[in-house]
Amino acid sequence: MRAWLLDAFDGVRGLRLGEAPSPKAQSGEVVLDLHYAALNPADRYLAERQYPAEPPLPHVLGRDGSGTVVDIGPDVHDLAPGDRRLVLRGDVGVTRHGTFAERVAVPAQNLVAIPSSWDEDEAAGAALVCLTAHQALTMWGALARDSVVLVTGASGGVGIAVVQLALAMGSTVIALSRSEEKRKRLLELGASGCFDPNEPTWRSALKKQLAPRQVDLAIDNIGGKLLPEVIDTLGDRGKLSLVGRLAGPVPSFNTASLFFRRLRMGGVAVGANSSSESRAAWLEVVDLLSRAHAKPIVDRVFAFEELPQAFERLAEGPMGKVLLRIKP
Repeated sequence: MRAWLLDAFDGVRGLRLGEAPSPKAQSGEVVLDLHYAALNPADRYLAERQYPAEPPLPHVLGRDGSGTVVDIGPDVHDLAPGDRRLVLRGDVGVTRHGTFAERVAVPAQNLVAIPSSWDEDEAAGAALVCLTAHQALTMWGALARDSVVLVTGASGGVGIAVVQLALAMGSTVIALSRSEEKRKRLLELGASGCFDPNEPTWRSALKKQLAPRQVDLAIDNIGGKLLPEVIDTLGDRGKLSLVGRLAGPVPSFNTASLFFRRLRMGGVAVGANSSSESRAAWLEVVDLLSRAHAKPIVDRVFAFEELPQAFERLAEGPMGKVLLRIKP
């Protein structure tokens, strides 16, 4: 079969399209004939050795995808050839071969049905970002209705999932995006306010709009020099869920900024969830989005041969998910 192979941990530019052995379903596994796969920043981090996993090389990246069951291993009783499924969060694309290939072997416990009201491309890229967004919103306990949630990098895959889920939970959502066009789109999705984080006065404008309220929970996908500014917007006992570091390390951070408002910060790591925890969270995600009449947003779909161009699009900052179409 054809697959995009990572031969060294020197970044996604080194990926090559080549031949790999077609997988066979082992005990508890099925093989999917893949239709779609989705890109995530974590793919690039692993390729650059910035992720806590170092699989044997050559490796196949890709954590999200959907397809048709074509092979079933022993001890799998609830799936049949021809079933369409999508990959839920697991070791696929991390310590075992992933979805940037024509076929992938997946533990049956890491597969779920495609929601009936979603198109397959919408579903194919939703699992990782939706589970990440759900954990970021709920890791401190149930989110109180009408909480104020601030989202950085709000137009990316996780960002949009946070916006949609927070709105479905009854929150007031404030979004940050550098793009004027994307800020307009985020307002259309239901955000109550959108600000440009490159604008020096964004914090004062946000505080003025919210007054006398303040941010209850911030979801940070960016890091870098923006993080201390986000902390400044939090109210008393505010919380901060750290998802990503697209802007790199935080250049300076005074821990005293946490003291007097008794702020709390924590990292998001969906890989720590068990299969049952991921499945339960996914069912809640689908129910919330369905009741809110919301669906995942696809930015652009690339042909399987165009993976390098798809990663370029991901680096540009898409509005939603970037996908590969592996088979029509």
